[in-house]
Amino acid sequence: MKWGVVVFPASNCDYDAYFALKNILKCEVEFLWHKERNLKNVDVVVLPGGFSYGDYLRCGAMARFSPVMEEVISFANKGHPVMGICNGFQVLTEAGLLEGTLMKNKTLKFMCKQVWVKSQTTQGVWSHNTEKNKVLKMPIAHGEGNYFVTQEKLKELEDNDQIAFRYCDEKGEVLETSNPNGSVSNIAGVYNKNKNILGLMPHPERACESILGSEDGRVLLESVL
Repeated sequence: MKWGVVVFPASNCDYDAYFALKNILKCEVEFLWHKERNLKNVDVVVLPGGFSYGDYLRCGAMARFSPVMEEVISFANKGHPVMGICNGFQVLTEAGLLEGTLMKNKTLKFMCKQVWVKSQTTQGVWSHNTEKNKVLKMPIAHGEGNYFVTQEKLKELEDNDQIAFRYCDEKGEVLETSNPNGSVSNIAGVYNKNKNILGLMPHPERACESILGSEDGRVLLESVL
């Protein structure tokens, strides 16, 4: 399986994703430059974290109009697996591939720490290897991870089993105190209706080796394999 990692100006987690995919999962990986319109025959696309285009205007708003995103949108709409991590999640919402928007954290502060999330579905492309209600430990690093949708859209997400992960505590309790950024309904990650596109704020690529504090992120990447 061949993976593509998109590189925008000011991406800073692209090498993290590349390393995890190439050296831990032992997969073929290509960097996809933001100005290119060629996805190099990849099977999976990852939009990494960072500050694409300096986060000017809004997080992900400018990256959404980059040439490579025209191809990613077409690729995703054909049912191929796409994951947006942190800033990549923001890009996917700006592109209309995922419902909702990411706002400033409720604390108005940048959050960088390990968090726990609870898997909400096993149906998505990125969730095959998980168990429902499985608690995973992964790091976050964001200033605008406060996920918001209207109550009407939230009900749609719940009815369609599109909520992928919710923030929880170490025991799996979904509490207000376990929500690091104020996201509606403690949402940490969501799918599109076809469940081939996943956006999430925690970084699975930074949780693939025990030396980093957790290997729980591997389950998402290996689910695609």
